[in-house]
Amino acid sequence: MQKVMIVGGGVGGTTVLKLLSESEVFSIVCMADTNESAEGMLAANERSIPTVTDWSVGLERDLDIIFDTTGDPSVYKKIKRDMGEQTILIPGSVALIMTKLFEEKNRLISKLENASAKMDLILNTTSEGMVVIDHEGFIIMFNDSAERASDTKREDVIGRHIKDFIPSTGLLRVMQTNQKEVNQEISLSNGTELITTRIPLVNADKEIIGAFSMFRNKTEAVQLAEQITDLKEVQTMLQAIIQSSDEAISVVDEQGRGLLINPAYTRITGLTKTQVIGKPASIDIYEGESMHMKVLQTKKPVRGVNMRVGPKHKEVIVNVAPIIVDGCLKGSVGVIHDVSEIQALTHELNRARQIIRTLQAKYSFDDIIGASEEMKLPIEQAKLSARTPATVLLRGESGTGKELFAHAIHNASDRKFNKFVRVNCAAISESLLESELFGYDEGAFTGASRGGKVGFFEEANQGSIFLDEIGELPANIQAKLLRVLQEKEIIRVGGTKPIPINVRVIAATNINLEQAIANGSFREDLYFRLNRMPIFIAPLRKRKEDLRELAEHLINKINQEYGRSIEGITAAAIHKMQIYNWPGNVRELENILGRAIIFMKLNETVIDIQHIPDFIEGIPVKQEKLLMKPSGYVSGKPLSEIIDQYEAEIIQQAFHTHKGNKTLTAKALGISVRNLYYKIEKLKL
Repeated sequence: MQKVMIVGGGVGGTTVLKLLSESEVFSIVCMADTNESAEGMLAANERSIPTVTDWSVGLERDLDIIFDTTGDPSVYKKIKRDMGEQTILIPGSVALIMTKLFEEKNRLISKLENASAKMDLILNTTSEGMVVIDHEGFIIMFNDSAERASDTKREDVIGRHIKDFIPSTGLLRVMQTNQKEVNQEISLSNGTELITTRIPLVNADKEIIGAFSMFRNKTEAVQLAEQITDLKEVQTMLQAIIQSSDEAISVVDEQGRGLLINPAYTRITGLTKTQVIGKPASIDIYEGESMHMKVLQTKKPVRGVNMRVGPKHKEVIVNVAPIIVDGCLKGSVGVIHDVSEIQALTHELNRARQIIRTLQAKYSFDDIIGASEEMKLPIEQAKLSARTPATVLLRGESGTGKELFAHAIHNASDRKFNKFVRVNCAAISESLLESELFGYDEGAFTGASRGGKVGFFEEANQGSIFLDEIGELPANIQAKLLRVLQEKEIIRVGGTKPIPINVRVIAATNINLEQAIANGSFREDLYFRLNRMPIFIAPLRKRKEDLRELAEHLINKINQEYGRSIEGITAAAIHKMQIYNWPGNVRELENILGRAIIFMKLNETVIDIQHIPDFIEGIPVKQEKLLMKPSGYVSGKPLSEIIDQYEAEIIQQAFHTHKGNKTLTAKALGISVRNLYYKIEKLKL
């Protein structure tokens, strides 16, 4: 009986122990391994086989065979150096081959009758052709795969010299050099081309006892190589896609250990490959739980989870999905989105939406700036009115943003996808106003278009109509407007047939309607119809705490219009502006900021106190200063022309005093805004 020592208690040693224990030929003297809890050591103890932690102790016994299953070349050399001359040392590679062969033998033992048949059947199960020669070069083994690859029967080659079968064989050279040859080409006498690997067979005394060759048909080998190449190309492409992606990607295996990250992941989290690859999935978590581990446990994807990651404590949104191959969980892949980048993109999108709006109603409630109590109430009232079809009356001084409110109300209503028609009642001459508002039939008056014309109310059907400066409407138009509000129908100029309409009316005025009623210039019944949902918009002087926010919003708007890049405004400049009472309200503020930006140097990026003009220049001049001595008589000019010239000078001076504000100019001159528009057109100012 052969005395055996097994060195190594790992998988190889455990398998050898199991195989030799079933044989009556071998007696296992001991098993050696530095790890007493190794699987092989525990199995040896169960079989009452002595175990040692120092393999040199086993050499003191009279051994016939030593199995080195450690796979460590240094251990192999030391055993070889210290063992007895009669002892056979089987290296790990051969032990592994023997292990596999014995395992196949046990599986097929019931079908085989002798040892040679068993070995042949084991070798015949491999897809690689195999031929073995002894030290003299005679063929002693030839498996089924070798028959298929060479198109030669086993009985025709067994016992023949390898040179007779393959004249160009390299097996004899391998025995002479004791060097293996990998992936060599060879041709058989019948023209078959093979790819072969040749390995010498060496005993424990380092004596060459033969050689064997494993080979495959060249065509099959080329096809296999092409498949491997294709797989590598796909792998390279996937790697390139992942590495070039702007999305931060991390992949972990089924145990939750890092497998792969891309540069975007490093950019967002601040963690490098060495800090992540092979480490637990929770290595990048600063706040929150690992979504990778959650997905590995549940095998279900998670999306839109907020957490903080990396040393920078970056706030991110995470999507993670499991990787399942052939029904088996192989890991998970996560995509990380930087919240700050999303916020920046959202901000840019909102800015773009404000710039490229194409709807007739350009503004929404987001464009109404102001957090003061004086603004919160009208904004809430406007939002409430947007949800109803009621008529809205916007009241406030000129320049407070009444039209902005009208746009926002329309855009927040269920009519936002229909038309929004704006009408400045004071800017249209009285003779045209009726036909413009209500349209006219063909032949209604001289010069009327063929087929008639649709008025503003018909054009706004199913939508909204904004009637600005409604306090300037003449009495006859007020009566027709009252009918529209009461009966929901209009009659064209020159027509007799009522036309039903469904229009939301939003009116605006800066005059005191109650005083106008008392003066008889505005109908009381129309006032009650319009005043169903009154919204009073505070002047800028009553909400100066909104100055900074308004100024920053207007600076961004002016930057877009003028192509500038002003970044903001100083506290000193805001303080200077808060002293002023702003009779022109937000419109005047925009003019002042626009003027400041125009005169700023190109290298200046912040509006400071020196850029704001002295507001003392904006104090209205007393009305009596508008009176001046008229020009003298000019020979050849008629009296009407001289009066027109004097009237033009008076209006121009009033305009200059009130900074171009038509409402204030008309009020100072004691005329209506409509009359002022008429004189501007007549005098060609």
